[in-house]
Amino acid sequence: MRIITLCLSVWYWAILPYLSCLCTSWLIWNVEKRGCKASGGNMTSTATTTEGKKARPAKRDPEGVRRDILAVAMEEFSQNGLSGARIDEIAARTKTSKRMIYYYFGDKEGLYQHVLEEAYSKVRGGESNLALDHLDPMTALDALCRYTFEHHRRSPAFIRMVMIENIHHGRHVQMSKSIRSLNRPAIAALEAVLKRGQDSGVFREGIEALELHWQISALSFFNVSNAPTFSSIFGEDLFTPQAQQTLARHVAVMVLRYVVRPEHIDAIGSDER
Repeated sequence: MRIITLCLSVWYWAILPYLSCLCTSWLIWNVEKRGCKASGGNMTSTATTTEGKKARPAKRDPEGVRRDILAVAMEEFSQNGLSGARIDEIAARTKTSKRMIYYYFGDKEGLYQHVLEEAYSKVRGGESNLALDHLDPMTALDALCRYTFEHHRRSPAFIRMVMIENIHHGRHVQMSKSIRSLNRPAIAALEAVLKRGQDSGVFREGIEALELHWQISALSFFNVSNAPTFSSIFGEDLFTPQAQQTLARHVAVMVLRYVVRPEHIDAIGSDER
């Protein structure tokens, strides 16, 4: 019995330091946890004022946070697609949280749809800034063609997003309440340009704005969507900065020569408008 008592005594004094450390660690963790809850989950230390009072952490602008999330999400979705994009990655790069992203956009598909809407909003906003109604019809059509080509060339993420959405059969575009309304003014603006050109006798009759929009988009879209395969097969000659400027000019000339009446073709010039 004495031997058992002696063994227990030795064992108790041997583990006592470890028990003390464990209890201390638990107390520290518990205090920090309570402090974290009281401060809204912020575990970082806050700066103190000259009076020794804790300064409140600076609040982030909600609209700025939303813009940051959309910008990073555009890169993530355009690179990895809807299924491959990771909300964790977007949260890490924007220094937010998944909970905040879901608060703004609902879920992953909601964020994807908002990215699509933002992308279309930017391209249509750029078209509005052209002020086509203040230009003569030929200059207006030339400006629209060049703008579309340049926008697509400088916005490969937008092109990839459209390609990804086509893989999904346009499902999110159909669900969007704003994308159709964003794009209707583009057709209306082109109709107005065509009408002014036809009324002045410069443009041919019978040209539909929707079809012409399709043609301008097709010429500009292919330049980006098929660049990797085209350049791999035929080389990079058409994708240098100088060659891209030439292509933009030629696209505008092709469209104008399709629209302008034969007696006004010479007004287009060679291709240097």
